[in-house]
Amino acid sequence: MTVIFQIPELETDRLRLRAPHLDDWPAQCEFFASDRSRFVGGPMTAEKTWRSLATETGHWALRGYGRWSLEEKSSGEYVGTCGLWEPDGFPEMELGWDLMADATGKGYATEAGAAARAHAYDTMGRTTLISMIAPGNDGSKAVAARLGAAFEKMFTHATFGDVEIWRHPAPEALK
Repeated sequence: MTVIFQIPELETDRLRLRAPHLDDWPAQCEFFASDRSRFVGGPMTAEKTWRSLATETGHWALRGYGRWSLEEKSSGEYVGTCGLWEPDGFPEMELGWDLMADATGKGYATEAGAAARAHAYDTMGRTTLISMIAPGNDGSKAVAARLGAAFEKMFTHATFGDVEIWRHPAPEALK
């Protein structure tokens, strides 16, 4: 069996949203080894980080969409991930983001989130998105709010426990 799929590339003013690849793994290992990853399933070993990268890449093949690797256009540096995620156990399609430590505070998550959401709405025809955010993750809540999302309700996930559902504005509300 041959599986062939194309991951679209998106660009913003400062970022290239591109397919994940093996060169991203060392930075992801550093992120997932740190306490910064506690809101997204970490900390975890390098082996589990490998499986996470493979899962992110495989999501594209299985669902036809996924999370992009974020590359800073001016330097070519990998700065995180952002995109659309809907594994089993999620209530609906999620817009999520993870940034490497040196990339925080620069607006990258908001910039990439807006591009990924536009792709979901304008290209894929989606009419709603959520972001699932751990209750103590104030940074992600701030990004969601900058994107116009609002807290909707709590949700109990089998792996992550209680998380907040933040609802993004519908496409017509963004025009």
